[in-house]
Amino acid sequence: MRIAGASMGIGVAVFALKAAAWRLTGSAALYSDALETVVNIAASGLAWWALGVAARPADSNHPYGHDKAEFLAAVVEGVLIVVAALSILQHAWLTFAHPHALAAPWLGVVLSLAATAVNLGWATYLFRVAARVRSPALRADGRHLMADVVTGCGVVAGVSLVVLTGLLWIDPVVAAATAAYVLWSGMHLIGESVGGLMDMAPTDGTLERIMAVVKAEGKGAIEAHELRTRQAGRLTFLQFHLVVPGDMRVDEAHDICDRIEAALNAEMAHLVVNIHVEPEHKAKHEGALIL
Repeated sequence: MRIAGASMGIGVAVFALKAAAWRLTGSAALYSDALETVVNIAASGLAWWALGVAARPADSNHPYGHDKAEFLAAVVEGVLIVVAALSILQHAWLTFAHPHALAAPWLGVVLSLAATAVNLGWATYLFRVAARVRSPALRADGRHLMADVVTGCGVVAGVSLVVLTGLLWIDPVVAAATAAYVLWSGMHLIGESVGGLMDMAPTDGTLERIMAVVKAEGKGAIEAHELRTRQAGRLTFLQFHLVVPGDMRVDEAHDICDRIEAALNAEMAHLVVNIHVEPEHKAKHEGALIL
């Protein structure tokens, strides 16, 4: 939550720089850059809220915890990005229909570059933290800022071209291109976050890692099948059926389960494992064949 709160403060500072650049120049492209920063501030606020909710312990109404609040926040952030893109497109069209010369363009460029540098440094830091704590909300926040860095560089290039060539139509065209990129970023974020809310399966690589651990540590069992996983924020929930010989004692089967669970937790952080033990006549000869 402390990091998300810092993101809000940095977002306000960056918006002040970009808003000043837009007001000084009257550039549609710089307007698009400033409006995207407003979305970043709102996104940071949502991330701050989501991290606070996700940190709550499990209770009777939410026995699996509150981690999916981060996915919900990321969906809302994606919607805000789409709305911002549509607003930028509208402003770009009005500027294209009624072009005007830019005032103090080089000062606007300097202010925009300063804001872009701040965003780049903070986005890099957010990506590192998000990877360490497995936070979808912080990762989404970092993506917004990195998208802002890309569009900021494009906007600076566009404004510079307007000044150097005198072609006023370049300004709204750059704004429209910025809007298209922002729109794509928002739709991608929505799709990815909805997948998390819908318990989308992990990548094939993740499943292969799980199967390899089960095979290596499941000596004494026959097979593991019906493997299912789901993601909830930083947590990954895993369950599967472990088939053991029918004459195996309960404590022996339990020891195998403990060994597999310990190895899985060592291989993958933030993993919650649930293993259902079955006798050998339940074998389906699929999944992870151990014997």
